[in-house]
Amino acid sequence: MWVRLGYIRCPSSDIPTPPTTTMTRHTRRAFLASAALATTAGRQLTAAAATDPRSRPPKRSKPAAKKVAVVSSVWWYLSHTYHIAGRFLDGYMVGDDHHFPEFGVASAYVDQVKASDLSRDLATEHGFRVSPTIEDALTLGTGRLAVDGVLLICEHGDYPYNDKGQKLYPRNEFFRQIVAVFEKSGRSVPVFCDKHLSYDRTKAADMVATSKKLGFPLMAGSSLPVTWRRPELELPLGVKLTDALLSSHGELEIYGIHALEALQSMVERRFGGGDGKPSEQGVKAVTCLQGDAVWKAADDGIWSWELLDHALGRSPSRNAGDVRSNCRRFRRPTAWGHFVPGPIAFHVEYRDGFRATVLQLDGHTADEAFAGRIAGQTKPVSTLFYLPPPPGAAFLEALTTHVEKFLATGKPHCPIERTQLTGGILDYALESRAQGSKRLETPDLDIRYAAPAESGFMRGEYTKPVK
Repeated sequence: MWVRLGYIRCPSSDIPTPPTTTMTRHTRRAFLASAALATTAGRQLTAAAATDPRSRPPKRSKPAAKKVAVVSSVWWYLSHTYHIAGRFLDGYMVGDDHHFPEFGVASAYVDQVKASDLSRDLATEHGFRVSPTIEDALTLGTGRLAVDGVLLICEHGDYPYNDKGQKLYPRNEFFRQIVAVFEKSGRSVPVFCDKHLSYDRTKAADMVATSKKLGFPLMAGSSLPVTWRRPELELPLGVKLTDALLSSHGELEIYGIHALEALQSMVERRFGGGDGKPSEQGVKAVTCLQGDAVWKAADDGIWSWELLDHALGRSPSRNAGDVRSNCRRFRRPTAWGHFVPGPIAFHVEYRDGFRATVLQLDGHTADEAFAGRIAGQTKPVSTLFYLPPPPGAAFLEALTTHVEKFLATGKPHCPIERTQLTGGILDYALESRAQGSKRLETPDLDIRYAAPAESGFMRGEYTKPVK
């Protein structure tokens, strides 16, 4: 015979049988004394948790008011799911206080479960449902939509690469299964998709069109636009940028989307006056350069050595020596699934005539920094997109704060069209490289949207000294 204790099924033979004899007075005194001691200790632990949130944060005192389903590729230590969904489980600090989101994890579908998987242990600890299918995660086994939001986190895992160097994450395929539940249930909830919508720009455009057709809010994108900036550079809407550059690093596609999202979060502000009207953010053509062609492009005035120097002036990881030599000597990291010898440049021509460049400079820098020229100013502006390091990876906490607000309000911190655009630029850039750095015109990236009134990046310091 089996009985259920909370969420753990145990054989009834393992449950201690209460004694049938009457307790002696001595035993009773000992019991009461130990119970009082345990109560006191419990109060001390509770008080400690309230005053030591950096080391012993409190647990939820009551179940979350609303339910979220996690649809994930993997859930292992330090994965994106670990950091984002984990903060819906364990909470995080806001100011000097420990904060729990209004939404709690009710279920999780994990596509690839291996020895490193944490979802099963976390389900036992936190009491959420482990689902064999995406449909079950959204319906909680009821056959109808039973959650208030969806976290689609398809990053990390054992998936193949195509000839362009794109990792074939099934974000679109997972999205389709989520939509199927919405259609079957006759209602929908907000969906957050981590990073770009799809490696394929056509699929990404269809995802955006589907969300609008069915009327459910869709948010996506990188954590870089909302992480800390050093200095805290907020370009005003309508800024007269004349040139821009972002120095970056990392595996070509995996980090390429972060770089393009960071760049776009800056250059999109050359339009708008806060009236919320869509502006012409679209792109006319994209070219991917590689190797010595990157340096020649700078010498030819395609991108600016001066702007690169200003961007690297913000980089705490900047290597000593010549960038050209450092990039040439860089060797493939063992953790990279796909390696392309650098340097790499994504040169973006916007439909309004503006031009900007992303440089992936592995061997010389290992962070992301922006520099841009503003009409009428002699000195370029610049900033570092500061990423607090693992294990905390608080840049994903910055993103989680916006995801939490999005789930509650249905309003993303930036339009979904930004990520549709950046993902499209990346797809074209990788196609350009595969075609020998051919300049590719991009008629399907004629995308309009209104930049947000505020960029939404984190202010102040992540570190929180005890007062």
